Amino acid sequence: MARKKIGLILINKCLISKSTNLHKIIDLGIHPFADTFIKKNQLHLMEPVYPLQCYLCKKTGSIQLKYFTDSNMRYNLYDYSYTSSNSNYSRSHWDDYFYNVKNKLNLNKKAKILEIGSNDGYLLKKFNINDYLAVGVDSSKLMTKISRKKGLKSYNEIFDLKFSKILKNKYAFFDVIIANNVLNHSNDPLNFVKGVKNLMNNNSTFIFELPYWYDTIKTERYDQIYHEHVTYFTIKFAKNLFSKCGMYISDIQKNSYHGGSIRLYCKKKYKNYREFKLVKKMILKEEKKGLFNPDFYKFFMRKIENKRNNLLTKILKIKNSRGVIIGFGAAAKGNTFLNYHKLDNSLITYVTDPSIYKKGKYTPLSRIPIVGDNILSKYKKVHGLMLSWNISNDIIKKLKKINKNLVIIK
Repeated sequence: MARKKIGLILINKCLISKSTNLHKIIDLGIHPFADTFIKKNQLHLMEPVYPLQCYLCKKTGSIQLKYFTDSNMRYNLYDYSYTSSNSNYSRSHWDDYFYNVKNKLNLNKKAKILEIGSNDGYLLKKFNINDYLAVGVDSSKLMTKISRKKGLKSYNEIFDLKFSKILKNKYAFFDVIIANNVLNHSNDPLNFVKGVKNLMNNNSTFIFELPYWYDTIKTERYDQIYHEHVTYFTIKFAKNLFSKCGMYISDIQKNSYHGGSIRLYCKKKYKNYREFKLVKKMILKEEKKGLFNPDFYKFFMRKIENKRNNLLTKILKIKNSRGVIIGFGAAAKGNTFLNYHKLDNSLITYVTDPSIYKKGKYTPLSRIPIVGDNILSKYKKVHGLMLSWNISNDIIKKLKKINKNLVIIK
């Protein structure tokens, strides 16, 4: 049963099985939308904030938020700021992704490609300039506008079964359907996958990539939990989700993107189909790790709480000695980190970021101004807090050239 408040939906059932036997495993407190960045003329407004909690269904392996937010509000109440082409690291990843998919599937020139969550169109354009019929769908009005300026066919819609029927009337089936870091954003993953299946024939392939919960927990990167991420994927969860929709996992690839991601290839079930043999092996590994045991997360929460306390002690010591602290990378994960630690503009002077869609704005709730990296040159000595840890090596090298006295807070 779902109870609605303003922009809030309280879910007390597993998204796959509808079981009410859910266990709270993670509680990070109250948070705004992580990909919200505040314009100067919006500072007098208060952005919406909601409890950020994860619940587990042991039977299906579903790890999902307890409090869902309105999809349209998440991406359009404030301009969505994340772009696929935001760094050399990201561009390189999507370049490799394109060639991997193209070669693995041996795509012919008449192939039809659909990218759900096409963002600024960086990956979609790779397919478009290689003579494929490439179509994008994105929930952000701003990102859709950017894609269209690149000459791409992009729809500003929240993808679901209903919208898939509109696409089917226009394009029939797609040979390849891609959804990177977007299936975990859906408030109704069953409906999402049914929409995908509706656009597939027996030879079509659905490919999706997103952060792997096993790696998130192993590395204690809890900052990848935020309201935009409604579900958190394990292979057990993915298998049960797709099986429910008459599909199966045909291949799994792992990569280091976002600190550890999985790329799954999925097909429609047919008589005597064979699920990829790695599925069972990875599920056993997840179970052995304790990912479906509520008691495991009690220990996990104690560990991150202790780390938070230790970091706050370091930060207060620096501030008491009149030190300057600057955060690096205005990322969604950075906002979870800042707000979980209760770090605001009284403790962090600036957050730097190269994105034209973020500079001149402020971080949500913490209200820290976002500026360019050159701000470092103003200070003789400065302490840095890495918020975009997934590209930290590249960032630190660049920042050290601006200020050799930069000290990174561990």
